[in-house]
Amino acid sequence: MVRRNAADTEARLAEASGLALAIGISVRATHAFRIRTARPATLFGGGQVETIAASLEDEDAQLLIVDGSLSAIQQRNLEERLKVKVIDRTGLILEIFGERAATAEGRLQVELAHLDYQAGRLVRSWTHLERQRGGFGFLGGPGETQIEADRRMIRDRMAKLRRELEQVKRTRGLHRERRQKAPWPVIALVGYTNAGKSTLFNRLTHAEVLAEDLLFATLDPTMRAIRLDGVDKAILSDTVGFVSDLPTELVAAFRATLEEVLLADVIIHVRDISHPETRVQAESVEAILADLGLNIDPNGAEQGLSVPVIEAWNKWDNLDDDARTAALHTRGDGLTICPVSALTGEGVKELLAAVSAALVIGHRIYQVQLPQGDGQRLAWLHAHGEVLDQRELDDQSYVSVRLSDKDWGRFCAL
Repeated sequence: MVRRNAADTEARLAEASGLALAIGISVRATHAFRIRTARPATLFGGGQVETIAASLEDEDAQLLIVDGSLSAIQQRNLEERLKVKVIDRTGLILEIFGERAATAEGRLQVELAHLDYQAGRLVRSWTHLERQRGGFGFLGGPGETQIEADRRMIRDRMAKLRRELEQVKRTRGLHRERRQKAPWPVIALVGYTNAGKSTLFNRLTHAEVLAEDLLFATLDPTMRAIRLDGVDKAILSDTVGFVSDLPTELVAAFRATLEEVLLADVIIHVRDISHPETRVQAESVEAILADLGLNIDPNGAEQGLSVPVIEAWNKWDNLDDDARTAALHTRGDGLTICPVSALTGEGVKELLAAVSAALVIGHRIYQVQLPQGDGQRLAWLHAHGEVLDQRELDDQSYVSVRLSDKDWGRFCAL
């Protein structure tokens, strides 16, 4: 494994091992190497390659996972020297996503990402890729090499997948428009993989979404309705977990899914606050959201921030009193923090209150007079706003209600 950023070496090795375990790979040994100068041929130095070869032989291993990025040439050369299959971090994550994709959309996204990754890797050592092929029409013209034909087939398949995903995006857009016409706000859960998003989602919605101690246990987004004070009903969305150095191919392929996050009314950033690299993980999430066009800096209003963000510090029950005090001292100014335990339910009530408060920011209090027999509009006010006071006088109902500008406009149009 290769340490590639400022994360603690042991934590990085543990995460790489977790990625391997997530797809059923038995990890026999791990090694960390300091690479002063990356070798174009193998990435590692000669002595490091010998160390890896000896470890592979000792453990009788058939696979080497490099927790970093390998060029096609480096991957081929390592396989030739070590006589085992070699994959890098991007390839491993793509394999996990390919195994976990459960919906048609997820499978399309993963296949597109995988083809994008493979397109630049048709320079492997297999000799058939260098043969010329004859024929004509869709089989390729005279003199077309096998590698050129394979690249063309990949391009054609990618174009077809992009068209299908564009249709998915349009369908998702129609669903999104329907939700926007409905009175229910959307709350998106985001966070580093294995931070506990699905466990928290189950706690908040009483659902039974797969929640395991595995990286990328959730891949396809899930939505459920929840009830909140002052807003009656909201839609909670569980999203795919993020990871540092998430392959750019996956960010591009999953953009249609992740756009749900950009259009949420509130974002809950779930952090495993007990993890030794919780800050690094949070920065990875923020970087990916920034790639999507969303800045979640709490002080970034002037930079275009428009979606309220609440940090749910999950696994709070794993910290002792001293660790809790130390964690609270790291909180940023202007950031809404809610320490929670999705496992025990500690802090969940306070989290829901914070979400409710974020949703009603900017709401105004209106004084409404209705005939006592107008039960339909009165029920609408109770369903879509926060009724603060209601009095009956002279066959009239006098209601004090807190509503958003959008809901007030809808009420006036009833």
